[in-house]
Amino acid sequence: MQIVLPHAGIVLLIGPSNSGKSTWLKSMIEKEEILPSEVVSSDAFRILVSDIEFIDWRGRPKDEGDNLMDEYQSISGEAFSMMDSVIEARCRLNKLTFIDATNLHPDDRKRYISLAQKNNVPILSIVLDIPEEDLLVRDEQRDYPRGKRRIKQQYQTFKREKRVLKKEGYLSLYTLKGTEDIQVIRRTNPIEKDIQNGIDIIGDIHGCYKEMILVLEKLGYQKNEEGLYLHPEGRKFVSIGDVMSRGPESLKTMLFFYEHVQKNVAYMIDSNHGWKIARWLDGRDVTLNHGDEKVEEEFKAYEEEYGSEKAEETKQTLKEFLLQAPSHYVFTKNDVQTLVCVHAGIKDAFIGKQSEAVRDFCRYGDTNGFDEKGKPVRKDWYISHKKSSLIVWGHDPKPQPLLINNTINIDQGVVFGGALTAFRYPEGEFISVQASQDFSGADDNPLREWEKNRLNPPNIGKFVNGYTVLTEKMGEIKIHQDIVKSAIDTVSHFTIPIEQLIYIPPTMSPTPSPSALENYLEHPKEAIDYYRSHGIQTMIAEKKHMGSRAILFLFKDTEAAKKHTGFESLGVIYTRTGRRFFDVATEEELVLKINQDLHESGYFEKYDTDYVLLDAEIMPWNLKAKELISSQYAHVSENAILDRTMLKEKIAEASRENMELKGWLEEYEQKLENAYTFKEVFQKYCWEIEDISSIQIAPFHVLAHSNETFFDQPHTWHMEMNREFAIRSSLFVETEYKLITSEASEEEVIKWWQDITSEGHEGIVIKPQFYISRNKGKLLQPAIKVRGRKYLNIIYGMDYLLPKNLERLKSRNTGKKQKLALREFSLGIEGIQRYVKGESIERVHECVLGTLAMESDPVDPRL
Repeated sequence: MQIVLPHAGIVLLIGPSNSGKSTWLKSMIEKEEILPSEVVSSDAFRILVSDIEFIDWRGRPKDEGDNLMDEYQSISGEAFSMMDSVIEARCRLNKLTFIDATNLHPDDRKRYISLAQKNNVPILSIVLDIPEEDLLVRDEQRDYPRGKRRIKQQYQTFKREKRVLKKEGYLSLYTLKGTEDIQVIRRTNPIEKDIQNGIDIIGDIHGCYKEMILVLEKLGYQKNEEGLYLHPEGRKFVSIGDVMSRGPESLKTMLFFYEHVQKNVAYMIDSNHGWKIARWLDGRDVTLNHGDEKVEEEFKAYEEEYGSEKAEETKQTLKEFLLQAPSHYVFTKNDVQTLVCVHAGIKDAFIGKQSEAVRDFCRYGDTNGFDEKGKPVRKDWYISHKKSSLIVWGHDPKPQPLLINNTINIDQGVVFGGALTAFRYPEGEFISVQASQDFSGADDNPLREWEKNRLNPPNIGKFVNGYTVLTEKMGEIKIHQDIVKSAIDTVSHFTIPIEQLIYIPPTMSPTPSPSALENYLEHPKEAIDYYRSHGIQTMIAEKKHMGSRAILFLFKDTEAAKKHTGFESLGVIYTRTGRRFFDVATEEELVLKINQDLHESGYFEKYDTDYVLLDAEIMPWNLKAKELISSQYAHVSENAILDRTMLKEKIAEASRENMELKGWLEEYEQKLENAYTFKEVFQKYCWEIEDISSIQIAPFHVLAHSNETFFDQPHTWHMEMNREFAIRSSLFVETEYKLITSEASEEEVIKWWQDITSEGHEGIVIKPQFYISRNKGKLLQPAIKVRGRKYLNIIYGMDYLLPKNLERLKSRNTGKKQKLALREFSLGIEGIQRYVKGESIERVHECVLGTLAMESDPVDPRL
């Protein structure tokens, strides 16, 4: 007899004691047809829990026999409880498990059938039907006989139960009269495939045959003499389902995939439309709507052209093909599961498994009833995805590929006039072809619905208990519950509208280690050494303006602003905390002036953009820090100068009679000088503001236009753009910068830093050549600020350079600040990229909210 075993599930052995279950399994292990770990034995678990192999109560007085029976039943209860836990764990892990027990009682079998259903694995049974006399003979030959009475009872139970086994719902049921001449075939997981030379996953095609061919050609596939599209490198293409319905050539597309799958050069996955068409082809009572009726029309035309016999043959062929399509595929790379392809979604616990529950979820995703139009309300199943496997899916059309929580939606609604997208794996590249038209004729076009709802307020419930953002640059970034609530409160009450709040700039770390020089806390040498140690040879040093960080979101016209934010305005200027930088009147005046200057100089026309997003410094410092300056810095400096002058004079007078006070006098002369330095430093960054012409804006990053981001540009490009803005408008000022490419240029930068900081300027910012830099895959600090000795007086106090103070400050730890800077940098890039791609405000907002939340995490504000 031939027994076919699935790759995973439960194999339930059924038969009385002595029927040969354990003996057969041992022989299978010896022949290496199964693994020892795949066998779960009740006898072995009794020993495991009790150290007792067998309890024999035969021939004992009643009181002893009854107590021994109680002990045996207790041991069995514990053994089976532990057995069930192990079996369920193996089911969860999609392993094959043989249950070596009698399994004669229906309740025991039902428990395992239920356990298999719960964990979406198959269950089959192997029944050992051995004559009673053979069972009794074998019992006498074993080390611990069970006894004639017990064997006879078990056999009678077996005779009764074997009549109902076929009705219990096993995948297969094998009845053995003996264990000789048994051939065992083990199946591999049919939905697990090796990527081999690479795969190309294609989104929902919906009968858009011409666009599909264009995508394949763009991917490098070539048509051979048989009409098959093959890749010269041996790659295969994968459909994530819905190859039919709604579009113009469903039948042609289905036949195309049938031919390619039969030749093993392509794969196709089951889907909601595919399942519906399969049942219709099978003659079932199915209502064809939502574009499925177009398939019926194509078959009628096909029958008219080729006749009813050919049409029926084609229907049967496609029916079998669609019914056999797997719920999903799991692709492996070097024998490691790395990629899952599915139509509508999948739970982590379903990956690699096949059952009706798995198939339904994969076809429709996670749904919650129906809306007023009769369409299912979709839930965000991908939020619960925790595994490292990348899941590529479709079903729910989005304007752009949606990367969220290590899942990618590649249904860009080609049949609705969008695009057909392919995802190349393992390269991670997207290839797309624009649809020639909207083929669907649907009034409720999901792409238009998406655009209409793009600016809808986010669901705060998704964020309030903490959440995770999947960023392209740094992977998953966790936003913990304990910091997110204050950020939500800030956004709710204090920031500009979230439709305009698309980016919060990251914090900037000082040098990773303090200066090795005696009288310096910070020095350019440590910043340069940091980048050099990580393989960066070319750096840029930019003068750091002493102003306030600001984001300028500037629009071509009010119509462009309405399109992108829902507000009619020419732009907005806001702070690092998301608050409006100026009062409304001043902002409007400034933005209008900039808009006029950019229009007159042809900026928007030159770059063909609806908006420009700038990261900048706005001066003077007293624009935003006026209250801080007057209430703290000015007050402190005046009092310090007054107190230290008086004390110095008294010490000077006393030192004429007591020479031992000379040291104290020198100390206070230095402290008085420190107080004057303190006053000089903060006043240098302030000037009188008569009108907007007194304001200076130094943009140092052009973050985005409406059609692209600029994170791939070197910092020299951003500085050239800074110069261009200074030419286009008098409100913009140029930023001085220098390149570091050698030891000579390094010395030049250090000399420049010493010169400008000795005059009271804040310092410089040192950056790697490119906006995003890595070393061995690790993201590097995007920028390091190096502040001057004088400036640090207003950060660490006017006496920070006194030896004891400086020694203490040099032990500062910048590690947390550096980690924070990298996470905020990644969130900022991710948010802007999502915005430019046209993703929803909710998707952009999770990045902005994450940065604001991290800013509330306590870090030394002086760093």
